[in-house]
Amino acid sequence: MIKTYKILSLFLSYPGQDLQDFLHEAAAELRQEGLLDKSIIDKLEEFADHFSGMDIIDWQAHYVSLFDTSRNTSLYIFEHLRGDSKERGQAMADLLDFYLEYGFEMKEGELPDYLPAFLEFLSSLDKQKASELLSQPVNILNRIYIIFREKNNIYRHVFEAVISLSSVLPDNEDTYSTGDLMNAGFDELYQEPPAFSGEPIEPDN
Repeated sequence: MIKTYKILSLFLSYPGQDLQDFLHEAAAELRQEGLLDKSIIDKLEEFADHFSGMDIIDWQAHYVSLFDTSRNTSLYIFEHLRGDSKERGQAMADLLDFYLEYGFEMKEGELPDYLPAFLEFLSSLDKQKASELLSQPVNILNRIYIIFREKNNIYRHVFEAVISLSSVLPDNEDTYSTGDLMNAGFDELYQEPPAFSGEPIEPDN
């Protein structure tokens, strides 16, 4: 298992006491695995420090306000893609089948495009394959990162870490400021082909 992907998955999950208790241990494990640059791990330690001393109820309320009230920062990847519900439903089914080909089973009640679930799936792969698959939604992740960076929200550090693991950099021509995201129409912003569409990387035999 690639611990770094698993830990980033936990950092983006709904916070509970177990996660809060694990924060500083997680930062130490990130340093030990060494997959992220030191400067990024330093920022994740800042993230750990920030939430380790916060009342868990306050952290949970903050999390909900960030990720459950705006489509622009949704952790459900297909929420950011253009297409009707039928197309997204088929993409969801295809992604779930893709997970099953690798023997990865979803937790009950989770959808396959939920970013923490996707990162947990990547943690079960080898580093190269995980990095290649992460490149598919990297522009979406970068848009969320930009929103949090402009708002100086500490979750920006987690998205920066995730993006840094991608095999390709985000497309700078496919990024938007917070004002663009809030004011432009949904169809204007999301013109790219769906993530994970068409030709997913085949599993090893």
